[in-house]
Amino acid sequence: MILNFLKMLPHNTKIDFFGHRFYAVFASLIIIGGSLTCMAVKGLNFGIDFTGGTVMEIETPVDPDIASLRSDLNKLELGEISIQEFGHTRGLMIRMRQQEGGPETQQAAIEKVRTAIEAVYGEGKTDFRRTEFVGPQVGAELKRDGTLAIAIALLGIMGYIWVRFEWQYGVGSMLALLHDVIGILGLFSLTQMHFDLSTLAAILLVSGYSINETVIIFDRIRETLRKFKKLPMDQIINYSINSTLSRTVMTSGSTLLAIFALWLFGGEVIRSFVSALFFGILIGTHSSYFVSSLSLYYLNLRPKAGGVDNGAETSEAV
Repeated sequence: MILNFLKMLPHNTKIDFFGHRFYAVFASLIIIGGSLTCMAVKGLNFGIDFTGGTVMEIETPVDPDIASLRSDLNKLELGEISIQEFGHTRGLMIRMRQQEGGPETQQAAIEKVRTAIEAVYGEGKTDFRRTEFVGPQVGAELKRDGTLAIAIALLGIMGYIWVRFEWQYGVGSMLALLHDVIGILGLFSLTQMHFDLSTLAAILLVSGYSINETVIIFDRIRETLRKFKKLPMDQIINYSINSTLSRTVMTSGSTLLAIFALWLFGGEVIRSFVSALFFGILIGTHSSYFVSSLSLYYLNLRPKAGGVDNGAETSEAV
């Protein structure tokens, strides 16, 4: 009884994933086209990690009115200043963009913020725990190194799949990973959420999660190809995806529940990281089913001319 409940779905599901490929491809084109358009028009809202600026962590003597404090700080004409709860209700993280000028200008801006905060809560009553400054040159290096890290990771994953399977599998996995990365970047461009180092880490995590799902399906496809040597490729794809569907529902479902809890209760500090994971797992599952797997059909992994030699083989597989 318990095992049947954990399986979530019947063992002999026969969903026609291949038959719905045109709808899936249309959805992927919308995701990719919309993402590229948003990035071209709006770009990404890079955080201080990439643009340079100042991060201040403080603890106020009383529960703060964040909206009022944000309004007071933005009147200082130092550019947009973001304030987030950090750790607990009295802990705040203040982010301020890079100021024009040298270190003296930046230090003067920090003193303005400190003075404005002390004017609200009283002099000496606010605990300024840390103040960190990220220079524009460091931000540019982080942006370059982050882009390089994603490129190397994607190429490494494609190379691993290529060696373990065949070149068609490597191409399919690369298409799926590009689909996932572009989709996440499009989400951040559309919503203008801060794109920082934690978001970059989320992209790499999603890439690993997506390729793990893809490898499982690829393993089943390869196994089915060997077992049913004359079964058409579209039926092999359907059979392989259906046979791993229960596992996907269990793993993706439990992961999404945990991520949703983090999104609700984790606070603003990790909101962009969690959002990238949540959306990435959704489109990563989509790409494993409808991008990497279906690409094997169009890459002619098994020639379409091969028919089924007898009905028994077909009925046993599907």
